[in-house]
Amino acid sequence: MRVKIVGSAAGGGFPQWNCNFHLSRAARKGVSTVRPRTQSSLAASANGTDWILFNASPDIREQIAATPELQPSESGPLRSSPISAVILTNADVDHIAGLLSLRERERFVIYATGRVLAVLEKNAIFNVIDPALVERRELAINRVSPVLNWRREPTGITVEAFPVPAKIALFLEDETKADSGFGTEEGDTIGLKITSETGGVALFYIPGCAHIDKGLKARLRQAPCLLFDGTVYTDDEMITSGVGFKTGKRMGHLHISGPDGSMASLADLAIRRNIYVHINNTNPILDEQSPEAAAVRQNGWEIGYDGMEIQL
Repeated sequence: MRVKIVGSAAGGGFPQWNCNFHLSRAARKGVSTVRPRTQSSLAASANGTDWILFNASPDIREQIAATPELQPSESGPLRSSPISAVILTNADVDHIAGLLSLRERERFVIYATGRVLAVLEKNAIFNVIDPALVERRELAINRVSPVLNWRREPTGITVEAFPVPAKIALFLEDETKADSGFGTEEGDTIGLKITSETGGVALFYIPGCAHIDKGLKARLRQAPCLLFDGTVYTDDEMITSGVGFKTGKRMGHLHISGPDGSMASLADLAIRRNIYVHINNTNPILDEQSPEAAAVRQNGWEIGYDGMEIQL
């Protein structure tokens, strides 16, 4: 199975359009140690023909242009795409807005939990992706599901969706339920175990996670490869950098550093390969020469980037 990170930044991308933080300025200037990144997305293929997209970023057109595997074949029909399915991990704007760019009457399948499919159903703008052509299929929780194309033929990839501690999408928050997760319910955010149907190594994809509980730790123990939420390095990062007022916890994202951060929480699980994705424009690990990036690498983690390929 081939896996490519097509977008490694958090919502807004990097540099974010209105961000004047020093990291965004460095990226605009072309500083070699600070790579620009598009918004969170992953692509995988088990047969080299059918490609599965995990999350549809607002940057999807740019991502397809930078990823030959996601482009129409030179010998293919005048209108065609190797993208057979899009699997959504939540209803965040940076994960669903790209669906609107896939509206050119091309057949593929959308997989998501019932909660996320309901968001698409309630927002009429998503009907530009004609449901008569693009079937929406509910993804069952805690069950292995084969990913089928629109003809219901196997793509060679299976997924197991599982709930992770997180938060409902920002635009769906219910302020009257602030003390109980703003209306968050199971199915609002999932992680995925992605495997080839022929067996072999599995990859876990968790671009959004608020904390690591016992159930998640048990699931990830000795995982072959983990792509995990790397939104912020410290919980108060946006506040101390002067660009925002929310903590990572308030946004539904666990910070990387410290005794209660993701590095420490996952350190005892013997995961073979750890990679941070969904990285916010304030996160110092975006500068490859920063002390924070060095600390991440010293703790056995890699820092995901657009175009990074993982062979499993």
